[in-house]
Amino acid sequence: MNWKNAFLVWLLIAVAESLHGTLRRLFLVPLIGERPSSQVGVVIGSVIIFVIAWFCIRWIATESYSQQMKAGILWVFLTLIFEFSLGFSLGYSLERILSDYNLREGGLMGLGLLFMMFAPFLAARVRRFNHTS
Repeated sequence: MNWKNAFLVWLLIAVAESLHGTLRRLFLVPLIGERPSSQVGVVIGSVIIFVIAWFCIRWIATESYSQQMKAGILWVFLTLIFEFSLGFSLGYSLERILSDYNLREGGLMGLGLLFMMFAPFLAARVRRFNHTS
């Protein structure tokens, strides 16, 4: 696995998701509200992540299930660092940040991160890579 390329793909995901989040806030939140637009955003974000993973999976050079999962775990770890750092820098409380991950409060970010973790594996399967342990 090429760790540098996996990191660069995550940067692409972060930029795409940031743009997606900005557009969601500008156009969708005024129409349907914060929580519903956030929920729709997780679904759209998952599609964005999958498409990027699908296009980049060969470039990352993950040739096994284990490597694909490592890439996905790296992406989740980097995303959590980014999300919490951004949240704190914007003055959000820990409670506010964690609410996006609380299913009882309608937060679906945890499901989005779970999808992100499996995205390299799913992209490899769709692209018909051979998997070894």
